[in-house]
Amino acid sequence: MSVEERSAARLAIVQALYQMEVAGKGLNEIYAEFEAHWIGREIEGVQYKPAELQFFRDIVKGVLDNQATIDRALDSALQGGWPLQRIESVMRAILRAGGYELGFRRDIPVKVVIKEYVDVAGAFFGSTESGMINAVLDRLARQARPEHFAEK
Repeated sequence: MSVEERSAARLAIVQALYQMEVAGKGLNEIYAEFEAHWIGREIEGVQYKPAELQFFRDIVKGVLDNQATIDRALDSALQGGWPLQRIESVMRAILRAGGYELGFRRDIPVKVVIKEYVDVAGAFFGSTESGMINAVLDRLARQARPEHFAEK
């Protein structure tokens, strides 16, 4: 597993979660579609990088299995009582994937999770949205892993 394959997997994860929400596709359908047609393939002149498939599958399934818990945590991390459901759907997919990693994948450092999903946000949005992703995931990390932020 390389850093590039994990980064490519995170981009695919966000796209898969978005498609599942918007098009109502199921988990097995998303796995089949992404593994056969997206990951590591060229589509309309764009070369998609190889991604770590086990990581892709783990995060997508983990988000689905824990979505209610993740969404509650994100609702509390969003400023001013702004509910997650009012957030744009790609941003919501980014926050859910990052929220899953922060809450359930303690093997991945906080800084890595936040940086990676800020980078994913940058692929879709400008600096304002990327900054919002950074701020929300930072607040979520402080809730999910307070020991990481304790005075050393």
